[in-house]
Amino acid sequence: MTGSWLVLLPALLLAAQLPLAAGPEVHGERDIFTAPGVVLVWAVLRAPVEEETQVVIRVVLTERTYAYVRVHGVDPFSGDRRVMTPGGHVAGMVHLMTARRTFADHPRREIRLYRTEAEWKADAPALTIYYLGVPDTTPEFSSEAALATYFAEAVARARR
Repeated sequence: MTGSWLVLLPALLLAAQLPLAAGPEVHGERDIFTAPGVVLVWAVLRAPVEEETQVVIRVVLTERTYAYVRVHGVDPFSGDRRVMTPGGHVAGMVHLMTARRTFADHPRREIRLYRTEAEWKADAPALTIYYLGVPDTTPEFSSEAALATYFAEAVARARR
C-alpha cells in the first residue's frame, strides 16, 4: 500500500497545481437566452444623454448550477480583454450594467458563469455565453419602471 502512495503522490501534487479548466462557450445570439440553470435577458435603459445610456443584462440563476458571474468585454480585432462587470456571488438574480458606449471598443461580451468561488477567483468559468455586440432584438426603455416590467415578463416567458 505504501508503494502505491509513493507513485500516486507526485501525480496528485502535480494535478493540484494545474489551473481549473474552463467550460464551454455558447453563442447567445438573441436578447433572451435560456440554458439549464440560467436565464439572461438584455435591455437598454436610455438616458437623456446618450453617454449615460446603459445596457442591462438580467441574470437569473434558476438552479444551483451556477453561483458566480462576471462580464468581460473583448475587442475582436486586437484581442484586448476588459472586465466590464467584476460580478461576484449571485443569490438568484442580478442586473449587470455597462455603458452602451463601451460596446464601440469592446463589442464582444462574455457572460461568464462559475459554480464555485474558486472558479470565479481563478476566472475559470463553467459556462461562457458570448455575444458579438448588443443583440439586434434588444428592446430599449426610457424608464426603470418599464424596464422592470419587461424583465419580469421576459423571465416568466423564458421559464415556460
